[in-house]
Amino acid sequence: MKTIKIQDALKLENTIFIDVRTEAEYSEDHIPGAYNMPLFSDDEHKDVGTIYKMQGKHEAIQQGFDYVKDKLKNMYNDLHIKSNEYENVVLYCARGGMRSGSLANIIDTLGMSNVYKLEGGYKSYRNFVIEYFKTIMDTKEFIVLHGLTGVGKTDMLLMLEEKGIDIIDLEGIAKNSGSTFGFITFDEKPPSQKRFESEIFRKLYFSKSDYIFIESESRRVGSLNVPGDIYEGIIREGKHILMECSVKNRVDRLCRDYIYRENQKNESLIECMNKFRKRLGHAVVDHYIELFNEGKYEELIELYLVDYYDKLYNHSVEKYEYNIILDCNDMEKALNVLIDFHTKAVEGRI
Repeated sequence: MKTIKIQDALKLENTIFIDVRTEAEYSEDHIPGAYNMPLFSDDEHKDVGTIYKMQGKHEAIQQGFDYVKDKLKNMYNDLHIKSNEYENVVLYCARGGMRSGSLANIIDTLGMSNVYKLEGGYKSYRNFVIEYFKTIMDTKEFIVLHGLTGVGKTDMLLMLEEKGIDIIDLEGIAKNSGSTFGFITFDEKPPSQKRFESEIFRKLYFSKSDYIFIESESRRVGSLNVPGDIYEGIIREGKHILMECSVKNRVDRLCRDYIYRENQKNESLIECMNKFRKRLGHAVVDHYIELFNEGKYEELIELYLVDYYDKLYNHSVEKYEYNIILDCNDMEKALNVLIDFHTKAVEGRI
């Protein structure tokens, strides 16, 4: 059976990674784009591990064969389909050991010549990601979008991505917009820390240019931590753009994102507002909730912006020197300015 290192596997064209670990292991993190074909269920894997510790390797292998024997035909058929769809198939387990090795050997004897086993398994990939973050900002540079709450930074990132320009949407990856209300705009649960880092890695590793748009963020986005070297790449001197627009446009955008949403649960918003009692006082929060219950959403959001969020974030906006102060009242015009800025950066004219 052919083996391959992670740095070589990631460079292969038309490749699919097959993750033979359990669903739980795969869910925590996996190589970007990997297909899960678990050799064991979560319970089976736990059982084999317990037998290995309590009885020994031989007994664990015997139990493993008992669990796998009835699955091999379907797994072979699945792999056969994948090997015809892709030029290269790379199998991996946790450490490149018995799970991927045993399946790879069976496949090899059946004549699938385009199947590899990943040397070191998922662990080698994870180590590669950690090392990659340590040096990648020596060659990549962020174009950082700044601006007060509601100015449209995320909207702009997505518009840039639609134009084929590299972006990293940290809030989108984290499933949290980084505030007390941050979880409300996402229906999915946040990923694990490792999965968060894998998605950042994917966006960087497969980026088409060395200039990548990203939103200014704190070290923490929701429950997740931005990797240190990536955060340093955001805050360092470089290319920074300040987005500005009217309070009305900001209010309208926040109403769209937080209020006028399908299946919006009002109790979640009220629960979030109650968390401000220590910072704003009971009278202020009671007034905010009253406005909300009366349907005066625009008035409520404007008060939040003026009385709290703008005061909170103004200091972070003021500490940078900006290449552009961008009027975003017309997002299409602003988009064209950023596309032109990116082109000049790539061509070395900025």
